Parts: sequence; C-alpha cells; structure tokens
Amino acid sequence: MDSIEITGIRCYGYTGYLPEEQVLGQWFEVDVTLWLDLTQAGKSDAIGDTLDYRTTIEKIKNLVKTAKFALVEKLAEAIAATILESARVSQVRVRLTKPAAPIPDFGGKITIDITRVQHY
Repeated sequence: MDSIEITGIRCYGYTGYLPEEQVLGQWFEVDVTLWLDLTQAGKSDAIGDTLDYRTTIEKIKNLVKTAKFALVEKLAEAIAATILESARVSQVRVRLTKPAAPIPDFGGKITIDITRVQHY
C-alpha cells in the first residue's frame, strides 16, 4: 500500500490534564502517515488524483490550536478522525508529541502513537 508521510507539524495548543495547560498552552509536534492508493496520481501528475497534504496540514494545525481536551490521547484520536474523513485515506498513523511536558525533573518527550483504519 502507498503512503504519504508528513512530519514536523509544530503548533501551539491548549490540550492537557493540568488546568494551566488549557490556559497557558504548550507546543505540540505531529507526524502522520496516510495510507492511500497513489497509482492514478503517479500516472496523471494531477493533484486531483491524490491527497492535497497542504489541506491536511492546515486541518491538523487548526485542531491542535483550537481543541481543549484533557488528554493528548483524545487529541490524537480527533486528528485521526479528521484525516479519515477523506475517502481517499484508508489508514492513518498519528504520532502526537509533547516536547516539554510539565512534569518535574523530566526533560524528555511524551509521544502518543495511534493507528486507525477507515471503516466504510
């Protein structure tokens, strides 16, 4: 199966369990892999035969910027559902990272990694 991978979508959002996370916000990073048939696009060289990833990036950024969920798992699920609204995408993998989680004495990253399949 063919895929399009989009990495490094970075935007500021307000999802988090702690009240200050939903007020002050924080940075999030999103990587997605979209599985779809790219055969026709490879033959036609027409953007209408593929998924316009610019639109996908804008949808993800808008969702991260406007959502106020308590859990990053919910935000990852919402991103996957938004992408699967496209009939072209048969499966999506979402990797949602909090690069600076507000956890004392922790300098690492927290990443949620989910894969969802289109149910026709």
